[in-house]
Amino acid sequence: MDAAIIGLPRSGKSTLFNAVTRGAAQVAGYGVRAQPNVGVAKVADARLDALAPIYRPKRVVPAEVSYIDLPPPPEGFGKTRGISGEYLNHLQRADVLVIVVRAFDDPAVVHVDDSVDPLRDADTMLLELAFADLEIVERRLARLADSLKGARASERDAVMKEQALLARVKERLDVGERLRGAPFSPDDARLLDGFGLLTAKPVILVVNIGEEHLGAAAEMTSWFDLPMVEVAALCGALEMDLAQMDPAEEAEMRQGLGAGESGLDRMIALSHKAADLVTFFTGNDNEVCARTAPRGTEAARAAGRIHSDFERGFIRAEVIGAADLAECGSVAEARRRGLLRQEGRAYQVRDGDVLNVLFNV
Repeated sequence: MDAAIIGLPRSGKSTLFNAVTRGAAQVAGYGVRAQPNVGVAKVADARLDALAPIYRPKRVVPAEVSYIDLPPPPEGFGKTRGISGEYLNHLQRADVLVIVVRAFDDPAVVHVDDSVDPLRDADTMLLELAFADLEIVERRLARLADSLKGARASERDAVMKEQALLARVKERLDVGERLRGAPFSPDDARLLDGFGLLTAKPVILVVNIGEEHLGAAAEMTSWFDLPMVEVAALCGALEMDLAQMDPAEEAEMRQGLGAGESGLDRMIALSHKAADLVTFFTGNDNEVCARTAPRGTEAARAAGRIHSDFERGFIRAEVIGAADLAECGSVAEARRRGLLRQEGRAYQVRDGDVLNVLFNV
């Protein structure tokens, strides 16, 4: 999964990036650098650890979340046309958008709008996503209108159907409604997927607080009444410092400061929740892997995430829950107890499933 971190200048995007990837990206003077920071966070999963002794593999491969920390676009945000070009391409390729808004005071780091107001900044960023989508939709509608003039009779129905769909999309965007969660049919949703519209993507809003606000983090998240948006409050600067420590030292510091769960673990959990992903596992004597897929993914499609041949030649999958397999202690014992199920290609993979795919190509 790829998550893009965006926000107004000096909101703490690079600080959050360092916290969730244990990285060391520059956090000052970012605006002069055009290239994004890219880092990968390994997903800790106790279920994966419990499966390793069963298979005794050469390697254990956790799931990953890739975070990309994007500098503000050259045009800047807040002008309702700030997302375009390569910057827009980065966002369209992301599975999740992480919007950082500033809620900390620091006289040495002046807010780009001269005052700290996280509610205003959140509205600004969400509006930027909507205006980017509007520009895409309006350009496409103009092209469809031109193509309709010379379209053959056999082509007109498809063009007019797309026109009607995009007109509905434009109506939603015009009144400030996001596309995620909108009641589109499966066929319409598939067509819209091709446009990479930003308001259709999962969004996590991170309220970057000061250390003095740690005790009020839950209250601060309640300020935001945003449907289909996951909201979290964390102290980016503190999380970045803690992420550089030895794990034992970090745990001791967290307990002393009352900092709770690490920013890395919280962001990974939120990323999975926002994208509505499930984690499934595969194992053999070579490797045990954790893999992710959108909830509702059918077994054959999930097999394709292991290898394209598995989907192409899918026959069936042997399935057992990770907890059941760990309790049995071996695949042979699970089979003896009748816990290993045979599932067809249309089976929807569940969180915690262990899959053994049978295929023939």
